[in-house]
Formats: sequence, C-alpha cells, structure tokens
Amino acid sequence: MELALAEMVNGVLQNGEVNEAPFLEGDAASALAVGLAALAAGYAERGIGAAAIGAIAEDDDLFVPGLIMTVLPETIVILALVVVFV
Repeated sequence: MELALAEMVNGVLQNGEVNEAPFLEGDAASALAVGLAALAAGYAERGIGAAAIGAIAEDDDLFVPGLIMTVLPETIVILALVVVFV
C-alpha cells in the first residue's frame, strides 16, 4: 500500500498528471461531503444543546441565545448542500 502511494506521488511529481480514475465519482463525493458535514454538525450540537438547556434552566432570558447557538452548526450542512447544488 505504501509503495503504491509512493509510486503515485512520485509519478505526479515527475509527470504532473494522474493517469488513474478518481476513487469517488461526483455523486458519491457529494453525498460523502454532505454526510460528513451533517455528522460534524450533530456532534457539535451535542455539547451546545446540553449547555443551552442548562443555561435556560438557570435563566429564562437565555432562551434566544441558546437557540441561536444550537442552530448555528446546522449552517455547515446548509453550506455543504449549497456546494453540491452549485
């Protein structure tokens, strides 16, 4: 595996081009990008949501900032979808 990777890197550096097909085609790469963005957003919301609920339990005035902070990671997924469709 390492030897094949080294040969490919060496070939690219010497020839300036890659003669192999890409590992993922366009649709699969787009789906992977959106899926990973959604997974990252969910992971970020896990901690933010717990903190927001704790803050809202202490002070009701923190509902709007807590809601904004909880929704903020979803912009990652929206931007990934924009990249896919543009």
